Amino acid sequence: MKVLYAIQGTGNGHVSRARDIVPLLQQKVDLDILISGIQADVSLPYPVTYQMRGMSFIFGKSGGVDILETYRRTNTCQLWKDIHHFPVEKYDLIINDFEPVTAWASQIKKKPCISLSHQSAILAPHSPQPKKGDAFGKMILKRYAPAAMQYGFHFAAFDDNIFTPVIRKEIRNAEVKNKGHYTVYLPSYDDEKLIKRLKKISDVKWHVFSKHTKQKHKVKNIRIKPINNESFIKSLASSEGILCGAGFETPAEALYLNKKLMVIPMKNQFEQHCNAAALETLGIPVLKNLKKKQLPKIEDWVSGGRSLEIHYPDITEEIIDMVLSKHLALHPHSKSL
Repeated sequence: MKVLYAIQGTGNGHVSRARDIVPLLQQKVDLDILISGIQADVSLPYPVTYQMRGMSFIFGKSGGVDILETYRRTNTCQLWKDIHHFPVEKYDLIINDFEPVTAWASQIKKKPCISLSHQSAILAPHSPQPKKGDAFGKMILKRYAPAAMQYGFHFAAFDDNIFTPVIRKEIRNAEVKNKGHYTVYLPSYDDEKLIKRLKKISDVKWHVFSKHTKQKHKVKNIRIKPINNESFIKSLASSEGILCGAGFETPAEALYLNKKLMVIPMKNQFEQHCNAAALETLGIPVLKNLKKKQLPKIEDWVSGGRSLEIHYPDITEEIIDMVLSKHLALHPHSKSL
C-alpha cells in the first residue's frame, strides 16, 4: 500500500516526532514523506519526497508569533497551487501531522486523510482549555489542516484516541544526570531580552538555546548556543530543570526525564495556551510572560520547584499498527503489518 506521511515544518516538534514514526512506517508500507514549512531547526534523516513552503507561523522576538511576518512570508498563490495540484490520488492513505497542503488537497479530491498530531488532541472535547477563550485561535486550529479522522498525542490521555507523547529514542537513550544548570528554550524571545532577565538570577548557570545566533558565547552566568539537536539533548538530560515555551515535545521530554519544568506560552498562539492549561493540571508552573515582575516566580521555582514522576511508555509502534489496520485494507502486494 502507498502511504504519504505529511509533516508540518514549523517548530521542531513535528519533525522530532517523525524521526521515530518514519522508520516504523517504512517497515510496514510503501512510504513517501512530505514536509511543508520553513521554521524547523531539526532535520529528518530520511529521504523527503516533497519539500514545500506551505504556511509557517513565524516566531517573533518578544514572546509571540509575528502575525505580519507570517503573512508576509506566506506565498498564498503558491500555497493555492500546491493544494490544488498535489497528487493525493497516488496514495491509499495520507497520514497528516498538522500539514495544510495535503490536508486540503485530500478534502478537495475526497481522498482518505487522517490526522496523527498533537493538535488533534488539543481539539478533543475533554482536553484542558485555557480560562480565557480564543474563538479565532480555535477556528484556525480546526481549519488549518482538516482531516476525516483524528488521533492525537498529549501530556496525558485526556480523551478517546489520545495517546501519551512519542518520546524519541535519542531522549529515551540519553544519559540522565544533574549537573545543576538550567536549560532554556524560548525561541520567540530574542537573546537580549533573555540575558536581561536571566542575569538577574546570578547564582544559576543558564544554557540558552537560541534561534537568533549562529555562534555560541557567554554573558556572565549565561551560555548562549545556537540550536543543535545533539547539544540540546545533552544539556536537557544533564540539567536540573528547563524553562521553555508551552510547546509539546520539549515539555514532554522534560517530564519524561523527570526534570523540573516551567513554561511560558507564546502570545497569539492558542495551541500553547491549551498546552499550558494541560500542564497546570499536572502541577507545572506557568508564567504569563518574561517581564521583570515574573522574576520572583522564576527564583522560587529554581530554589524550591520539584520534578514530577511521570512515565511515558514506548507505545509508538502499537499506535502505528492500530492506525494502519483501521485505515488500510491489506493488499496482497503490501508489506504485512
